Amino acid sequence: MTIIAAILVALVAVEHIYILILEMFMWTTPRALKAFGTTKAFAEESKSLAANQGLYNGFLAAGLFWGLFYPDAAVGHQIQLFFLCCVLVAAIYGGVTAKKSILMVQGLPALVALAFVLLT
Repeated sequence: MTIIAAILVALVAVEHIYILILEMFMWTTPRALKAFGTTKAFAEESKSLAANQGLYNGFLAAGLFWGLFYPDAAVGHQIQLFFLCCVLVAAIYGGVTAKKSILMVQGLPALVALAFVLLT
C-alpha cells in the first residue's frame, strides 16, 4: 500500500510540473490554448498571470516531492497530506471559479492519492 501511495503522490507532483510548464513556458502555444480553453488574444494578455499560476503549481509539486523524499517517514507523511490537501483546495476553487474539468483533472488524482496516503 505504501508503494502505491508513493506512486500516486509522485503522479500528482508530475502532473503539477506539467501544468507549471504549460502555464509558465507554453501559455500561448496551441497545446496550452486547447488545454485551458483560451484564445490567443487572452493568452497574450494574461501571460504574466499564467506564469504566476504556474509557479504556484511548481510549489505544490515541490512540496509533494519533499514529502516523498523527506528522511523521516512520519514527517514526510504529514508533508504529503498537507500538500495533497492544498492541491484539493486549489482544484475545488478552480473547478468552481474557472473550469469544472479541473475537479476531475487535478482534484480526483489528488483525492485518490490522499486516500492511499491516509491508509498507510
